Amino acid sequence: MFRILEGRWKMAILFHLFGGIDKKCRVMRFSELERAIPAISQKMLIQQLRELERDGIVLRTIYPQIPPRVEYQLTRVGIALRPALRALLAWAALRKQAMAPSS
Repeated sequence: MFRILEGRWKMAILFHLFGGIDKKCRVMRFSELERAIPAISQKMLIQQLRELERDGIVLRTIYPQIPPRVEYQLTRVGIALRPALRALLAWAALRKQAMAPSS
């Protein structure tokens, strides 16, 4: 199960496809994901998206036009990860607060 989320960038990709913490899930073009996560290389973004697609988390749609348009969105299974992601983010914030040096 955790293998599906392994990878430095998968959580960031999911975060953006979720539309952030409390927003509606989004359909994003490849170029939008590139801009949203500037530290990721194009090769790594492609690799991570392919793995998420293979695992049934992300749906990839290719539109036959020039230039080709490729969009990504969460599947029903991917959307079901949202509560778990929220819980992980809340835990990370709590941990960060607990680890902060006392003033």
